[in-house]
Amino acid sequence: MADLNSLADLGTATGVTSEQPAAPVHVQKLDAQGRAYATGKRKDAIARVWVRPGTGRITVNDKDFNAYFARPVLQMILKQPILAANREGQYDVIATVVGGGLSGQAGAVRHGISKALTYYEPTLRSVLKKGGFLTRDSRTVERKKYGKAKARRSFQFSKR
Repeated sequence: MADLNSLADLGTATGVTSEQPAAPVHVQKLDAQGRAYATGKRKDAIARVWVRPGTGRITVNDKDFNAYFARPVLQMILKQPILAANREGQYDVIATVVGGGLSGQAGAVRHGISKALTYYEPTLRSVLKKGGFLTRDSRTVERKKYGKAKARRSFQFSKR
């Protein structure tokens, strides 16, 4: 048996090296038209988002995002990843969104914009990850159960 005085000696004796695996390298992912594509999801809404260099126009389902999302809160949700990355007015965003309501659709588009920005500019990943924009909010509506009026609500009790 070899003379072992430390764990490093044990590693060399068994042929195992103590090198850590390299961190994943994120590379730019673009399509043939030079756009970055990502899918965003929230509740029952699914958004397909394309990001390309431009003047800062955001289009949702062939409408301006101000016309599609009339509430200022939903417009703010859409702009959050772009403002966090400090890229306002640099990219055009084209999104098609289906399913769910307006709130879920706004969250889905925000998720898609965040992912597409990281595909276009991988250096933005740490900023968007820290802001929580790359995490898919997995909360969905609970299903209705039999013997109940809704998911948890019981039918009204009748004494007589």
